[in-house]
Amino acid sequence: MSSPDKKLFLLDAYALIYRAHFAFTKTPRINSKGINTSVPFGFTNTLLEVLQKQKPTHIGIAFDTPTKTFRDEIFAEYKANRQETPEDIRYGIPKCKEIIRGFNIPILEMDGYEADDVIGTLSYQACRQGFEVYMMTPDKDYGQLVNECVFLYKPAYMGNAVDILGVKEVCEKWDVDNVAQVIDMLGLQGDTSDNIPGIPGFGPKTAAALLKKYGSVEGIIAHADELKGKQKESVIQYAEQALLSKKLATIITDVPIAFDEEALRYKGPDVGALKPIFDELEFKNIAQRAFGEAVPAAQTAGKPQASQLSMFGGSADAEVAADAPTEKRALAQGAVQYLVIETSEQQKALVEKLKDQPAFAIETITDDLANFDYTLKAVAISYRENEAYFVQAGTDEQRDEVIRNFREILQNDKILKVGHNIKHTILALKKAGAEVKGSLFDSMIAHYLIEPEASHDLHSLCSLYLNYDILPDHHTDLRERLCERADLLIQLRPKLRAALESRRHIKLMAETEMPLVLALAAMEYEGVKVNTDALGKMSDELRQESEKVQRDVYTLAGTEFNIGSPKQLGDVLFEKMKLIEKPKKTKSGQYATGEEILLTLAPKHDIARKILDYREFEKLRSTYVDALPKMISKTDGRIHTDYRQAVAATGRLSSNNPNLQNIPIRTAKGRLIRQAFVARGEDYRFMSADYSQIELRIAASFARDQIMIDAFRNKRDIHTTTAAKVFKVTLDQVTPDMRRKAKEVNFGILYGSTAFGLSQNIGISRTEAAEIIDSYFAEFPAIKQYMDNAINTAREKEYVETLLGRRRYLRDINSRNVTTRQFAERNAINAPIQGSAADIIKIAMVNIHQWMEKEKLQSRMIMQVHDELVFDVHKDEVDRVKERVVYLMKHAVNLEVPMEVEVGIAGNWLEAH
Repeated sequence: MSSPDKKLFLLDAYALIYRAHFAFTKTPRINSKGINTSVPFGFTNTLLEVLQKQKPTHIGIAFDTPTKTFRDEIFAEYKANRQETPEDIRYGIPKCKEIIRGFNIPILEMDGYEADDVIGTLSYQACRQGFEVYMMTPDKDYGQLVNECVFLYKPAYMGNAVDILGVKEVCEKWDVDNVAQVIDMLGLQGDTSDNIPGIPGFGPKTAAALLKKYGSVEGIIAHADELKGKQKESVIQYAEQALLSKKLATIITDVPIAFDEEALRYKGPDVGALKPIFDELEFKNIAQRAFGEAVPAAQTAGKPQASQLSMFGGSADAEVAADAPTEKRALAQGAVQYLVIETSEQQKALVEKLKDQPAFAIETITDDLANFDYTLKAVAISYRENEAYFVQAGTDEQRDEVIRNFREILQNDKILKVGHNIKHTILALKKAGAEVKGSLFDSMIAHYLIEPEASHDLHSLCSLYLNYDILPDHHTDLRERLCERADLLIQLRPKLRAALESRRHIKLMAETEMPLVLALAAMEYEGVKVNTDALGKMSDELRQESEKVQRDVYTLAGTEFNIGSPKQLGDVLFEKMKLIEKPKKTKSGQYATGEEILLTLAPKHDIARKILDYREFEKLRSTYVDALPKMISKTDGRIHTDYRQAVAATGRLSSNNPNLQNIPIRTAKGRLIRQAFVARGEDYRFMSADYSQIELRIAASFARDQIMIDAFRNKRDIHTTTAAKVFKVTLDQVTPDMRRKAKEVNFGILYGSTAFGLSQNIGISRTEAAEIIDSYFAEFPAIKQYMDNAINTAREKEYVETLLGRRRYLRDINSRNVTTRQFAERNAINAPIQGSAADIIKIAMVNIHQWMEKEKLQSRMIMQVHDELVFDVHKDEVDRVKERVVYLMKHAVNLEVPMEVEVGIAGNWLEAH
């Protein structure tokens, strides 16, 4: 007998994936990056439906493998009529597998067998061990496996409800006497989806009637002489084909795979693994459903939910907060005390305790004012597990008191400060009047180094490392929430440190990433001044030019329409004007009018060029020129971007509000925006220090390519040197066109550019592009050797490393999916180079910041954009700062190739760059 406590779901992955594909054929789900996410969306929805409504105790998901099965061997045409796998399915399958692994569900597959064979075998084994088994698939052929404890579970689809079929329902659906006859039905009528031939002309009614009389295919063949007319002829003629079809349709139940009850037990999702996948796919509602559900029973056993408990009322520690009664709550680690510090004397007593500690965790909260205008509201501190202290700082008086009492301990450089996104805490305290000094440990950045492409929010880390559900951000009790975070940070640190040690990342964390936090905090605090008058003038000019171009477009089109509407634009260009004979269409069925299409049309059609101009003007105006003045802080009249260390998997910094990395540089109009970034006052100048061709220098050094190394050492133009080699001419014979092509090759090779990609970028034939690439590799064999070694090493380790040992995990490097694997291979080549460039500028920033602090200069480092550092330099310190910045940037690390830094000094960013 099966047990309700042993409920196993076995899912037929490909059947559900194709079902998701067809469900969204007419209305595909396209995310903001233009990727069709229909398959993982539909599949995950179905999976969540099962997990949350059916609540299986055990679950597994079966996939076919690409190897041939016995069916292919006995019938070469088996499944031969299947069309090429649709693009969204090719993209979706590896994503579905990532999601499955994120839910901690085993993937079941075995070479030589199909998914239904694996499911059939495990179903029967599980049944014998007392399980209630549900085979989840829309494929009705599974009906042959149904028995008293194995059911066919057909998921809801296109408005139809879930359909669960037992023996009775299967027999009724197929019109047979027993489920074994499902195979005979398939043998007689065939199955077009799998190209199983059956007997031509035999439909379900004919097959069912004959089976009722003769019991099986074999029985019908044995009594063929009792049949009449066409039926008799067909059975005799196609007897062998019917028997073959029956064999092809039979699901194997003795696959050499063992039923592992514990491996199939559902333990709940890995939030840290799933969240970045859902973020990438832009599955906000799915993420809410997946993570908003209660944690599975296996995780919550003996562990009360935090939101049901309270702990505030005072302190049991007489030295810190006397006399008040104490409330406790149970965590997985034991009883906790979260204590309110109300008086100045209690604050001082806590500070005295902190002086004796090697480390303490600190969390702050501010109001939600934007543009760096926020104010500190409260502080929570913890120095040992299950204990934390809350200090209110909501009024100016309270804030001054907190800063006065805690300044000494915050500036004590012998005590480690622990935080999560500790840069925000440092800035909040600095705005209130206290500097944070000494060593830091940031759990967000620690996990970023451990798993760069995962989610690093505190909720995920507590779930992953402490098996604990932290209070939600909207929890009403601020004191409880803030103290819990400080307490959990103390508990997380040893676990994260152990993970860092296992990856040899302690030095990277302590000597680069943590000192960088202080440098970034200082830069953000300083901010950058913008000239609003210049931006206002630019906005008016862009509006006028945009309106002029719009009028030109209408004239060329012979009609007025919404240029911002891709549909209307497509109809005008390709229906009315017929610019292309066979225009491309998007997956939603409308004409493609993206930048790539318009750039192709621009040389021949003036309207395409003008539409590109219109788009550029409008984007510049809305995204930058009109937006930047709204980001100016009322506190000091400057813009304060938010530098983010834990976003880009390469190690590069990103910035937000505004995104300085995206301020245009390629077009003349775009570059003008930099004109509005100005020095902070009359006594200051803007200084830009920019690494020259840093990634090519790193590549040459990694590859130990002597030709490139010599070119850089002798300060020869690397693109001219490359052109001379590739086109087999002397340096003085290199034309500008040759150099342009060589430049594209130099950078394109590092990013995995193909002959097709190169031909598109520089406007040559694919044949010529292939010849250039072949010539490049012939002249620079060390570069080719580096690329091959990088891929081979990545295949072995499934990660690559930068100069400082920063890892980029490439778990798809051995994927059987060609597209997925090639993407990982390109990252294997480029990630160490790009990541090392990030390492180098980070080291330079740390060294420059520490030097400027030590020298107590008036000059300030204020921006970092890609390979460029920008400074507000006091006029009395220009020569000193320039000389030292160049030295520290050049000597951040030692490579085979010398680093070069280009410096410009002017009144604004454009002139200095």
